[in-house]
Amino acid sequence: MKEGRIVMVSGPLVVAEGLDDAKMFDVVKVGKESLIGEIIEMRGGRASIQVYEETSGLGPGEPVISTGEPLSVELGPGLIESIFDGIQRPLTIIQDKVGSFITRGVSADPIDHGKKWVFEATVRPGDHVVSGDILGTVRETSLVVHKIMVPYGIEGIVKEISSGEFTVVDTIARVETADGVRDITMLQKWPVRHKRPIKEKLDPTEPLVTGQRVIDMLFPVAKGGTACIPGPFGSGKTVVQHQLAKWADAEIVVYVGCGERGNEMTDVLMEFPELKDPKSGEPLMKRTVLIANTSNMPVAAREASIYTGITIAEYFRDMGYSVAIMADSTSRWAEALREMSGRLEEMPGEEGYPAYLGSRIAEYYERAGKVVCLGNDGRIGSITAVGAVSPPGGDLSEPVTQNTLRVVKVFWALDAQLAYSRHFPAINWLTSYSLYIDNIKDWLEKNIGKEIIDMRQEAMRLLQEESELQEIVRLVGIDALSYRDRLVMEVSRSIREDFLHQNAFDDVDTYTSLIKQKKMLGLILEFYHEASKAIDEGVQFNKITSLPVMERIARARFISEDNLDEFDDIEREIRQEIEELYEAGGEE
Repeated sequence: MKEGRIVMVSGPLVVAEGLDDAKMFDVVKVGKESLIGEIIEMRGGRASIQVYEETSGLGPGEPVISTGEPLSVELGPGLIESIFDGIQRPLTIIQDKVGSFITRGVSADPIDHGKKWVFEATVRPGDHVVSGDILGTVRETSLVVHKIMVPYGIEGIVKEISSGEFTVVDTIARVETADGVRDITMLQKWPVRHKRPIKEKLDPTEPLVTGQRVIDMLFPVAKGGTACIPGPFGSGKTVVQHQLAKWADAEIVVYVGCGERGNEMTDVLMEFPELKDPKSGEPLMKRTVLIANTSNMPVAAREASIYTGITIAEYFRDMGYSVAIMADSTSRWAEALREMSGRLEEMPGEEGYPAYLGSRIAEYYERAGKVVCLGNDGRIGSITAVGAVSPPGGDLSEPVTQNTLRVVKVFWALDAQLAYSRHFPAINWLTSYSLYIDNIKDWLEKNIGKEIIDMRQEAMRLLQEESELQEIVRLVGIDALSYRDRLVMEVSRSIREDFLHQNAFDDVDTYTSLIKQKKMLGLILEFYHEASKAIDEGVQFNKITSLPVMERIARARFISEDNLDEFDDIEREIRQEIEELYEAGGEE
């Protein structure tokens, strides 16, 4: 380990000399308290170090020691249900050590090295294994079977392996490689800035079902896809991400609170142990990893938190799981980049952000995807990345939003007006888009029904028409519209209020399966088709819109998933009531 000396301290940036043998992105211990830092620039024998802890009190002359290793995370049993900070320090263990606030220089093993896990071997001595092959499994929680994989770069014949109780640092297997016998433990380390290797990247073809109707029906994201949620303060970015983390049908959720307020992370910590997984009935925390880097923690650590989160997500993806990673918010992460860039006196780009902002955002999102994992079994895993963006004042033309939109395929634009009118999720159906419709079309038609794509297009057309008609109504009033146009306005209102509007706090309405979504939208469109025919036949418009069945359509979202036959009754009622209008001679 090489020792240098501090020559300058500027906030989270420390400049040291005497670290000639150190490399870019090496982790260093700074000062007498061994604060954790990372070399981000080497220039003329001086190293610029990004320090991930509070630097007040540091001064020139104090020692800086290079570890010679890049910033890495520990990967192994014990990750699920854990709460880490941005550099993977376990917050619950640190709280037991020093109390509610992290003191400088405190450290702890990210994963408990003393806890014993029951390991069940799935290969035998004499088997040939390659990187990524599964040696055995550990039941980490009631929802997650942790697969112990051959570390990257190891290939050979299994010499010894045994089932039993082991800690993560005990040797569980020995593999004869070309370079000699290698001992394998359940613990792996991986540098966070390097993506984990894969065999092949695939096109995403299956939707990530979130249970949120405006997302699943109008702007779906594919498993292995990328999405961003930009919106001004108070428009519901965090609530949407909480809903996705709770209900998306990913097997593992990694939630990164990056520079957000502490109370928002507290909501997650308090709610998730109470919430039940819709498939298993177990607490959601049993398939969740939380990375909490709140706004009162050092700014520089935000930069690491995103990479820590995506590396943990890649590790579970390599086991063949579908993983969803929520980053809330990438704007705070970009602010950390801007802060360090300014301290380094780099040439600023737009609005003071570094010129490499776009490439850093792209590097993060390109680590998402659906892949064939390493190993001989051809297992497929995926990472779906959803990032919240917090543009100042809701200005979507600012650099972080624009650079994010260049790389992601789904854009859920949150609207302050919708949020203020208590419409949740406040996703604007006129400005949002999804580029995954064609990818997942075959899956939807096969599993939900061939008509679902046409229903989506018709709903989008009606909402677009309503927007155009509202301009006319503002100018000359609703009486100037034809009955056909007024019907479009009425049906679009029903789509907005009865279908797209969703109550996150209602036990039934908080989550809607794709089958129920199709039935709900089907009711509204069935009413539209029947009412259109009735208007063509001269039935009075007011009689159509005052039919009792309208109330049942509005209440359909509160029909439970176990009682979907009720939708068929409402559909029959629509036809019956409109038929009765014909018989009553609804001529004007």
